[in-house]
Amino acid sequence: MNPILNQVGTIFIPVRHIEEARNWYCDLLGFPTDGEILFGHLYMLPMNGTGIVLDSKIYSKETIFNTPPFHFNTNNIEEAYEYMKQKPVELITKIEHNHWFNFKDPDGNHLMVCQC
Repeated sequence: MNPILNQVGTIFIPVRHIEEARNWYCDLLGFPTDGEILFGHLYMLPMNGTGIVLDSKIYSKETIFNTPPFHFNTNNIEEAYEYMKQKPVELITKIEHNHWFNFKDPDGNHLMVCQC
């Protein structure tokens, strides 16, 4: 029997300032910002499914994501795109193939929203 599960547990995102990143991601995803920052450098976003941990200890210009390592799901790509246009987000693509678009977080990580 294989002891390695075919599941992704958590994705770590390198961020410069943990408090600022927590506030930005919580605003983007509609979460309150009252969660605890662990050990002075980790913040666990309360996601459904695969977890996301913001980590300021692993941040450097070399560790930011230049290609999206995952995508946030949406049921309506047009609504998601319009929503993101109202946020402090750098959109780096328009909606592509009526299915997805990419953006950057304040630390330069490339991220994606994709319609399920």
